[in-house]
Parts: sequence; structure tokens; C-alpha cells
Amino acid sequence: MNAQERRKKILDKLNKSVKPVKGTELSKEFDVSRQVIVQDIALLRAKGEDILATPQGYIIPKAYKENKLTKKIVCKHEGYDEIEDELKTIIDLGGKVVDVIVEHPLYGEIKSSLEISSKLDLQEFMDNIIKTKAEPLSSLTEGIHIHTIEVGDEKNFKRIEKVLAEKKYLINGD
Repeated sequence: MNAQERRKKILDKLNKSVKPVKGTELSKEFDVSRQVIVQDIALLRAKGEDILATPQGYIIPKAYKENKLTKKIVCKHEGYDEIEDELKTIIDLGGKVVDVIVEHPLYGEIKSSLEISSKLDLQEFMDNIIKTKAEPLSSLTEGIHIHTIEVGDEKNFKRIEKVLAEKKYLINGD
């Protein structure tokens, strides 16, 4: 199989998947290195394909999200324990953490896809933060950040808001 055929098959696989697909999974399937997959994804993006790189793998945003309500919340907290507690609260109450956004004074909006919707996703995310000794984006803004969350309905969103406010993670505009 040549590179063009491989990229077409990668795109087909991502289009059919409702969950992120890890680069290592793609590299094994197509018997190429992980770096070749990274290059293939970059070339597909350059051709206009909407492929997101998340901590759980590559995904193409889908219309299957149409039945979901997407809202933003503004939070403030610091430290790994509070990051984990905030994310766990959202997913335990039926939400999905789509991304994290910070408003940097020099660079403007910085956004990173998270796609955390399960305890396993959360554990992998927290393991990666600790293993790589990475600073969270919110460290650039004294702990203030925005999350896009996806929920089934307004009632569920309000429940998440209430619990985050009780934990003093939520910043209200009041």
C-alpha cells in the first residue's frame, strides 16, 4: 500500500469511529512508525480535513453530537488534585469535557482539546500530566480557565454547574 492509499484508509477509519483512535493503533494497523502516522495526519489536515488530536487519540468531530448540549463554564483552581476533582465531577454527573481554553495576555485564546468522558480517559490524562511533568494551561492564567462541556440536556448542565459552584471551582459573572 502506498502513502496516499494509507492516508485514505486512515481518514476512512477516523470517519467511522465515534471514539478517538490512538496513533499507536494506526501505526500497528498500517505497519508503519508512529512518526509516519503523525506526518499522515498533518498532511490530511493540510488538505482541510478536520482532525483533532486529543490525549486519547485522533478524532473527527461528528454530527453524532447533534443531540448534545454544548456549553462553556469558567473555572478557577490550582493543583493536580483540584484539576482531577473538577474533571471527575463533570464526568461523574454525565458531562464530557471537550476542551480547555485560557485567555493569555500576550497570545490571546489558547485552546486544547481534551475529550474526557470517562474515568479511564481522566486517569490517562492525569497519568500523562504527572509522567510528563506538564504544567496545565491554567497555570498561565493563575488558575482561571474555560471548559467546553457536552451534556444531554439543560437540567444535567445545571446540576454540573451547581456542584462545581459548591466546590468553589466555578466563577460566576454575578
